[in-house]
Amino acid sequence: MQQHSLYKHFATTMSGLLKSEQGLCVALSGGVDSVVLLHLCRQFCHQQRLPLQAIYVNHGLSKNALQWQAFCQQLCDQMQIDFQAICVTIEHKPRTSLEAQAREARYQALDSHAHPGFSLLLGQHGDDQIETFLLRLKRGSGLAGLGAMKASRKLKSGRRCLRPLLTVGREQIEAYRDEYNLRHIEDESNQNDRFDRNFLRNQVIPLLKSRFSGFVPSVLRTISILQAQQALIDEFTAEDLAVCQQGKELSIERLLGLSESRRDNVLRAWLAEKTHYSPSQKQLADLICQLQSNRADKQIKVSFSGGQIRQFQDLLYWVIPQPILENITVTDFSALNTMTKPVAVISGKGCRLPLPHEHVTIRFNCLNDKIRPLHKPGSNTIKHWLKDAGIPSWARDRIPVVYYDDKPVQIVGITVDADFSADCGINWVVEVND
Repeated sequence: MQQHSLYKHFATTMSGLLKSEQGLCVALSGGVDSVVLLHLCRQFCHQQRLPLQAIYVNHGLSKNALQWQAFCQQLCDQMQIDFQAICVTIEHKPRTSLEAQAREARYQALDSHAHPGFSLLLGQHGDDQIETFLLRLKRGSGLAGLGAMKASRKLKSGRRCLRPLLTVGREQIEAYRDEYNLRHIEDESNQNDRFDRNFLRNQVIPLLKSRFSGFVPSVLRTISILQAQQALIDEFTAEDLAVCQQGKELSIERLLGLSESRRDNVLRAWLAEKTHYSPSQKQLADLICQLQSNRADKQIKVSFSGGQIRQFQDLLYWVIPQPILENITVTDFSALNTMTKPVAVISGKGCRLPLPHEHVTIRFNCLNDKIRPLHKPGSNTIKHWLKDAGIPSWARDRIPVVYYDDKPVQIVGITVDADFSADCGINWVVEVND
């Protein structure tokens, strides 16, 4: 039997996308796109001897959701495909659309229940790609956003998510459905033009297709060019980021030595490693303005979703807010190596042992108390010695300090008070988690 042209295209695309997959998992909604995808995958997996799984995610947003679930179950039973239905609850979040919340819940459910080593396959096609392009154009997206959806990307968990139909038009999907007489469901919400994507799908794109011959392939070609250009920019950005990074931090001097566009790209790439929030042009401009300030006492602090960019000396740090640490009272030295976190105590050079009547505590954020470090000139505040040790200002209130009664005797990991030092005593150390 001669293979369908769409299947040939699909198999070629999949061969280019596959790496070391142990199987494939189709996100099955019951709509025409996912049903055609499942049918294509069944043929492909049979030829490649790969196991195939299908998952239906029930958002509970439609009164027909259980009927659609039953349809998907029956379809997979007929095709002898491993099937699973997952129910999710959508919790309303302010400033987030219902569509976005449902999409996020769907991805989480698919990622959590797909078999280990399986890649997720989504049925988005060329018309969906154009919808995404137009939506991002409306929002004023840059080059990366106008590149729309990628055929392959990694989820947070590391699982691969594939979209092998992105270069296939809706007409080809529907022609394949008709030829193989495939049944599918119709989601009534797709006709609701209150949603921007539906408005584009039902009103705008059909008008553009009727007016401009070859509209879909032309736009898809443009998107492909944009993605290629973004990939080239990403290569240069990775090189610049490697030059500017010192460990996990950024060198301000090296960053400011770049041109404006390359500097912005480095900051975006660096932030992308820290947070999924993309900074606005205004936030980047504010940050650069602070960096270029000649004030000797400048303290950069720019807030983003999930953290802050802070400066210490010539470096930029990504700082995540931390809970306040409570003081610890130490009463038992019998098990020296199992002391309460975040510190441990070991025998050796450090502080003398506390006397029986001395009350031992571990305190935090006591920056104004004074200590006279061993091999240092004179007494000064804990804040002074932490700054001298190169501890950034926002991290100083989390450095543990050991007290005998009300006297600080050791800044853990930094120094010991000269009057309390001992070659054969105890040394307090920051405990490292396994």
